[in-house]
Amino acid sequence: MNEEELIRRAQAGDKQALSDLIAMYYPAVERFAYQMGNTADEVQDITQEVFIKVFRFIHQFSHAKFSTWLYKITLNTSKDYSRKKSSYLKKLLRLQKERPSEVLNSEQFTLKGEEEKCLHECIQQLDDKYKIPIILFYFHDKKYEEIAEILGLNLSTVKVRILRAKEALKKRLQQYGEKEGEQKWMTKY
Repeated sequence: MNEEELIRRAQAGDKQALSDLIAMYYPAVERFAYQMGNTADEVQDITQEVFIKVFRFIHQFSHAKFSTWLYKITLNTSKDYSRKKSSYLKKLLRLQKERPSEVLNSEQFTLKGEEEKCLHECIQQLDDKYKIPIILFYFHDKKYEEIAEILGLNLSTVKVRILRAKEALKKRLQQYGEKEGEQKWMTKY
């Protein structure tokens, strides 16, 4: 069954079709939530919340591109989660001033190889206005037009942000490589 048919059936209340849609997009939502800087536990919560919203609002989905709609939901859910987490951490830090490092330390995904770890760390250092477009473009294969729609920006702004993100990322990777003394692998990026 193709995506359009699954969507149509899910909107009509077919739970199996909705389950198939979730299975189809679960890895992409999970990866995007992680790349937004969330921890493994947070990614699970965010992904679950995204698909709860999909279940609740599938009937409101129009004939736009489904993945674009899903990325918007994931982006907004991730931002909401970050705001809630920030507020919670501030309260928690006030209560546990003697052990703030324990509060801030969180389990992270196990990354394969130093290159992936370095790239992930450098991307996380970017401002959100650069980080989100570059993640969508390079890791989720979204076209400029889709990114513009997901973020609610005009096309030229998206192009400029991706260009600036690449420049900033290149600079960070060079600095990281100099710091670690391993510049040889950076030519891949």
